[in-house]
Amino acid sequence: MERKQLVRDVKRAALTRLEDAARTVEDFQTVIKTWDGLDENRERKERFHEVGRDETILELNYTDGIVLPAPIIHPAWREAMNGEFIEMIYDNAEEMWQLVEDWDVSIELENLSVKQKDVVFLSAVRLCTPQQIACFQDKTDRAVRKLLAVALEKIRDYLAGVIRWQIQTGDPNMTLAKRQFLERYEHLNCDLDVKKSVLDKTKHE
Repeated sequence: MERKQLVRDVKRAALTRLEDAARTVEDFQTVIKTWDGLDENRERKERFHEVGRDETILELNYTDGIVLPAPIIHPAWREAMNGEFIEMIYDNAEEMWQLVEDWDVSIELENLSVKQKDVVFLSAVRLCTPQQIACFQDKTDRAVRKLLAVALEKIRDYLAGVIRWQIQTGDPNMTLAKRQFLERYEHLNCDLDVKKSVLDKTKHE
């Protein structure tokens, strides 16, 4: 233990001398490169101990119709080994609303149809593409995209109304992210209304 502490102290002193001696652009680039290497090592160690989500390990492994078990480094298994089983229990389309922190979003997720829940779960949680979902469910990717768009539009319409009510009443749960969502939502709807009016005018002409 004392030896490791001594090594850390020596490296820290060497880095301090390197910083103090820097005079040219090359010297400062060397200092920056050294700090970048230290940051990469720190982040690598943190990623090993954290329970995080990575799209490469969230993909379903299908082989001849069989889903292979997730590797031991999968976040769900690491949480289970720590005694946290919530995500493993609710890791399915019917119960995914239990994993959402925002109550308004969880309500809308629970109220979706079974087909809508399936595509939202595979898209948002499993990070599957419409083509992959279409392959899993024996549908066309166009049908999957339409089903997903309808489900998301339903959630957005409901959330927009809730956010407007929270702004009017001064709800303490109002956040900057919600305001930004409402601005994007209203801007998008305004653009759609303009395009619709132009198309209607063109048809009448």
